[in-house]
Amino acid sequence: MKKILIVTGVTVLLFMVLYFVLVYFLVSAALVPSFMEKLQSFERITEESYAAQVQTSDIQVNRQLVLNETNRWLETVGAQTLSAVSADGYRLVAKEFLSQEENHMWVLILHGYTGWKEEMYPFAYWYHREGYHVIVPDLRCQGESEGDFIGMGWTDHFDCMLWIDYILAQDQNARIIIHGQSMGAATALMMTGEELPENIVAVISDCAYTDAYAMFGEKIKEWFDLPAFPLVDSACVVLRLRGGYDLKKASAIEAVARSNVPILFIHGEDDAMIDVQMSRDLYKAAACRKEILIVEGAGHAQAQDKEPAVYYRTIRAFLDDCGISEVQ
Repeated sequence: MKKILIVTGVTVLLFMVLYFVLVYFLVSAALVPSFMEKLQSFERITEESYAAQVQTSDIQVNRQLVLNETNRWLETVGAQTLSAVSADGYRLVAKEFLSQEENHMWVLILHGYTGWKEEMYPFAYWYHREGYHVIVPDLRCQGESEGDFIGMGWTDHFDCMLWIDYILAQDQNARIIIHGQSMGAATALMMTGEELPENIVAVISDCAYTDAYAMFGEKIKEWFDLPAFPLVDSACVVLRLRGGYDLKKASAIEAVARSNVPILFIHGEDDAMIDVQMSRDLYKAAACRKEILIVEGAGHAQAQDKEPAVYYRTIRAFLDDCGISEVQ
């Protein structure tokens, strides 16, 4: 009997160790870019994600046109690199493009999951042409910014207040737009659930998810063919211990229910990565002034390339309605 208990105890302990290793592996595979790149599965996931995008010629042509225009703009525009230190000691990096116009219009542009600031430069280009002062950061653990884990919007929505503080230190009368895409959009929405300075006058949310907990479970099933339960709850424990945050708290849909900042929701109808229904749910839940634009024929983060004129015309009209240009 004693031997049976010992064997059982050792078996249970071994199982727990192996389970913890599995959970830690999944968290690293999903939230640590440097670890992801070492995995063969990362290449497969990247290829599958690209294949899931809409590949029509109009999207490809429009994308190339704006990239060419953006590259020409980057050759002449004045820019400087900014840095800040997060509350938990990580160095965060952003690029600033100041307008030559004297005004109080600012925009903070936030990239998506496993992204970097440079991929958001086409948006920076458009806003800069509109006369805005532009700040585009690398979110933690991505690009040039430090971090142990990708924040899925939760740690990021605190980090991004450092850039808001920077703007207000330069211009106490600043009127600030936050424009985010994918995880960057979820970050912006989570910010609206906090007590924000009145200087933040609008949010543009492009293909946001409702909450990180649901997204993490969905991707574990999709990428690794593993059950969300109990792995996601176990991942939450690992993240609390190592990353300092709980996935369950990273809820954009709960935040917008408390928001009083006007929000324009945008989503591609054919998004295979973040279902368009998530933006519809966010729009329904938002307690603030709100509008929604669903772009037919656009995949994930492709709305601006599928219908660029509609995309930017809708943003311009929304911001005009929010009074962004009233204070010059």
